[in-house]
Amino acid sequence: MSNVWNNREEAAIGHDLLGFDAEATDGHIGKIDETSIDAGSSHIVVDTGHWIFGKKRLIPAGAISRIDRTEEKVFLTMTKSQIRDAPDFDPGFLDDATYKDRLTNFYGPHTI
Repeated sequence: MSNVWNNREEAAIGHDLLGFDAEATDGHIGKIDETSIDAGSSHIVVDTGHWIFGKKRLIPAGAISRIDRTEEKVFLTMTKSQIRDAPDFDPGFLDDATYKDRLTNFYGPHTI
């Protein structure tokens, strides 16, 4: 399995994605609220707004299938339900190895 924290060649993320729509495989899920392009830890944070009662989800770069910069949309390899079931985003634990392992274990099967 590839590292879920690395960009796919066709979907390299950057800070220019802030405010883009996030699209699950079955429809709109929210807006990009934050991005990180750190090597081996690249991810986006999606603000789901009212869809999951204002929750945010950290989604690793490997779960991004493509980016349409013209339409300002980021397409994910996951369904709305998979994103809803993902661990809550907790910015206080970004550097915590246990938190990152939990995220890696959850997202790993969804990025292939």
